[in-house]
Amino acid sequence: MIHFNEETFDKALDEGRLTMVDFWASWCGPCQMLGPVIESLADKYEGKAVVGKVNTDEEGELAMRYAVSSIPTVIFFKDGKEIDRKVGVMPPDAYVQVLEQNL
Repeated sequence: MIHFNEETFDKALDEGRLTMVDFWASWCGPCQMLGPVIESLADKYEGKAVVGKVNTDEEGELAMRYAVSSIPTVIFFKDGKEIDRKVGVMPPDAYVQVLEQNL
């Protein structure tokens, strides 16, 4: 799993691969609940999709760029463009479905 900063985030999107990004913060309880799910998906999709996290406290510019107003927010990108977004904690299958449909 990649912990993105602005530079690594932009580079990942420029590569055009399917990318799943969890926008989170350390003080956010629901974000903490979602963390293990994101880590599990990062392992499961290694080599197939890019899975990473953006700490909104450290990378506020990225959160603003994508209008992330509540966390956790998971945004899926393909070919550098947003293709889906899940706000709040969802069951793992909600994320798997988007990943599988776009591989």
